[in-house]
Amino acid sequence: MASEIGRATEDCGRLKDVEGPLLKTVKLLALAAVLILSAGTANSRGRDIYPDPAQAKSDLAAALKTAAATHKRILLDFGGNWCGDCQVLDLYFHNTENLPILEANFVLVHVNIGYMDANLDIAQQYEVPISKGVPALAVLTEKGKLLYSQRNGQFEAMRRLEASAVTQFLVQWKPVKAGCSTVMVNC
Repeated sequence: MASEIGRATEDCGRLKDVEGPLLKTVKLLALAAVLILSAGTANSRGRDIYPDPAQAKSDLAAALKTAAATHKRILLDFGGNWCGDCQVLDLYFHNTENLPILEANFVLVHVNIGYMDANLDIAQQYEVPISKGVPALAVLTEKGKLLYSQRNGQFEAMRRLEASAVTQFLVQWKPVKAGCSTVMVNC
């Protein structure tokens, strides 16, 4: 029966395993899934984006000083090095399209939330509900006033979004400079 998933046949007194096409496909898909998951885990462990959780308050204080001096906004990125979506967001932040917008308009602060058990006070202060997922972002003025916080886990499934979603976000929340439109990317 060709429609069976797999079957055993007798060949010269011993059993011979004969795989049907469906079983071969299932095995290949399972192998591909294992390779993809292990590659994603390996990449996440190899890239430490988020500093030690104890650094968050001093990083934020330094960002406030830098933002005030440079007239940039502060972009708080809440997440953890274990988080694959956080890794994707960071890759998108630093791609060739987004990096110039990020560097010209924002002071980026990575806030390590540990395993959902660190820097929760900072997340609460800036109205970022970590329970909705990470990465989660907040945008502050150069003086530290909250302009925006993600309340519904908009980027928590970053792996399903395109880099253009990050571009749109950065353009929307960059400071408006004299003589520039809010929709201009490189102004």
